[in-house]
Amino acid sequence: MDRAGLKELKLGWIGTGRMGFAMASRLVKAGCDVSVFNRTRSKAAPLAEHGAAIVDSPVALADCDIVFSMVSGPQDLKEVTLGPRGVASHESAVPALLVDCSSVSIEASSVVRAGLGERGTQMLAAPVSGNAKVVKAGKLSIVASGPRDAFDRALPYLEVVGGGVTYVGEAELARMAKICHNIFLGVVTQSLSETLVLAEKGGLPRRAYLDFINKSVMGSVFSRYKTPAFVNLDWTPTFTPHLLRKDLDLGLEAGRALGVPQPLAALTREIVQTLIGNGYTDCDFAALLELQAKASGHELVSEDADVGDGLD
Repeated sequence: MDRAGLKELKLGWIGTGRMGFAMASRLVKAGCDVSVFNRTRSKAAPLAEHGAAIVDSPVALADCDIVFSMVSGPQDLKEVTLGPRGVASHESAVPALLVDCSSVSIEASSVVRAGLGERGTQMLAAPVSGNAKVVKAGKLSIVASGPRDAFDRALPYLEVVGGGVTYVGEAELARMAKICHNIFLGVVTQSLSETLVLAEKGGLPRRAYLDFINKSVMGSVFSRYKTPAFVNLDWTPTFTPHLLRKDLDLGLEAGRALGVPQPLAALTREIVQTLIGNGYTDCDFAALLELQAKASGHELVSEDADVGDGLD
C-alpha cells in the first residue's frame, strides 16, 4: 500500500511510553491519520508537530477504524479498552479493530478479546520484539494472532511500524510466542554476561570478544545492538529488570500449566530478582553483566570505544 492508501483508514493510538512513542511516530510520519491518547498528555504532545491529533481519553478514539495500544500491563489494557472511559465504552460507536502491542498474559488478553467482541470490536494481539532504537531503525519485529481478516486489514500499518511481521494463527498464540521470546531473551543475556566476564578475566577485551561473536554463527541482531551497552557499560533503560522479571514469571506460569520444565528460565528469573534486589531497577536489563562481574570478583570499566550496533 502506498502512502496515499495509508490515509484511507482513521487510526487511534493509546500509550506513548518509550516504545509506544517511537511506534506511533512511524505511522504519523508516514502520513497516516492518527489520533493519540496517553495518560500523561505531555508525552504525546510532540507527535502533534508531525500531524497527530492528541485526545483526552481512550473513548475519544471510538470512531477510529483501527486503534493500536501499547501499555505497560494487563490492568492498563483492561482500563483503556473496557473501562468506563475505554475505547469500547461509547454508546453508539466502537472501533472495528484493536491491535494490542503490549506484553500481557494470555489470560488478560483473552478477557479483553472477549469483552471487545461483545461490543463489536475485533482484536489482534501483536506484541513486539525490540526497543525504541530498533523501532527508529525500522527493524522492529511483530508477531500477531487473531482473526485472519483482521490481520490482513492491519498488515499495511504493522509493516510501517515494524520491519518484520509474522502471523501465527488465531486467538492468543502471539502472546505465547512473545512469552517464549522473552524467556529466551533473559537466558541469552545472562549467558552472554557470563561469557563476557569469563573472556575479560582471561585477558580478552569485551569489544574483541563481541566482535568475534557478532561475526560468528552465534551472532544476532540482539548481540550486535547490545554491543555498545556491554562495551561501554551504558545501562540507559530500553527494557528494565522489572519488565523482564514480569515476562519470566509469565513464562514460568505457562510452563507449569503445560507441564514444561524450564530450569534455565527459573534460574534466570532468580538472577534477575537478585539484580533488582541489588538496586538495579531504573536501568536496562543488560546490567546483568555488572551483577555477573561482581559475583566474579571482577571490576568492570567502560572501554569507551566507538562500536556499531548493527542497526544502520
